Amino acid sequence: MKNDELLKNEKVEKVLSPHPLSFMGYQALSIYLIIWGIVFGWVVNYSDMLGDLTKNFWFLLAIWAAGLLIAGIIASLITVRWSIFFLYLSIFGSGMVLTFWLGLQDNFGVFAPFYTVFMSIAGFLAVEVYRRSHKYIISNQRISFRGGILTKRERTLRYDKISDINAKQSIIGQIFGFGTITPISQSGFGLGTDTAQAAGGVMLGEKKAKIFGIFGGGREVQTPRARSYYELHGIYPYKEIKKLVETMVQGNVITPYQKEQVAFQKEQVDIQKQMRDLLKMQSDTNVEEEEEVENKEKKPEK
Repeated sequence: MKNDELLKNEKVEKVLSPHPLSFMGYQALSIYLIIWGIVFGWVVNYSDMLGDLTKNFWFLLAIWAAGLLIAGIIASLITVRWSIFFLYLSIFGSGMVLTFWLGLQDNFGVFAPFYTVFMSIAGFLAVEVYRRSHKYIISNQRISFRGGILTKRERTLRYDKISDINAKQSIIGQIFGFGTITPISQSGFGLGTDTAQAAGGVMLGEKKAKIFGIFGGGREVQTPRARSYYELHGIYPYKEIKKLVETMVQGNVITPYQKEQVAFQKEQVDIQKQMRDLLKMQSDTNVEEEEEVENKEKKPEK
């Protein structure tokens, strides 16, 4: 944070970025591509498992596509993010386009493994660029969240506006000492909505139907969740930063006793203001009376 961006009496405590392993979920997608590329290349070029089928382009294409798309479907179902499936689908589609454009049908067993590994390396680089685009600035007055590769995003949150703090550590985070802290504002920023299904129902118009006598429905549940740009995602050292944020929030929270004192001081200020107004009115009245007396004394007798 530049000096001209600092507020009055503001002091920067920490400038942070996500830990290199904090986006392991995205990195795992690239790791799978490396594994699948190596396995596919070994089976096609060095193993006798498929026999003469390795010479059939369409068979090899189907095997390669199945390894990508099935993995994409499974990962999407686990994470409830179908963007993963469409990512693998786009990799498959671009691979097909390159294969037919360059005429590599006869050498697909060599091209597909190298192409898959290349896409995994590109994925690692993309995740690293995305990670480096995050920056979190913790000062004595606020937390500033900044990020964005093409479109820059920024969120500023004052400590007195934070109503709650959600903190979590993954297994890898516990090993390497990083974690995610999500400050929840009084307006509810930092909360997401999950739908908890009661059973498998079918929506018919605006009504929910039953399947095999089981009622289908759901309810919305508020859960702490925010984009990585708007939370302290994967910060290190986790425990130190968590304590720092909680200390800053506690120092800006007004206790009930402090609220009573503030209200009492405000009441005293109002009373003093009223007293000043009364004294001023009385003083003005006395001045007017004195002026009237002086005017009568100065008035010549007829």
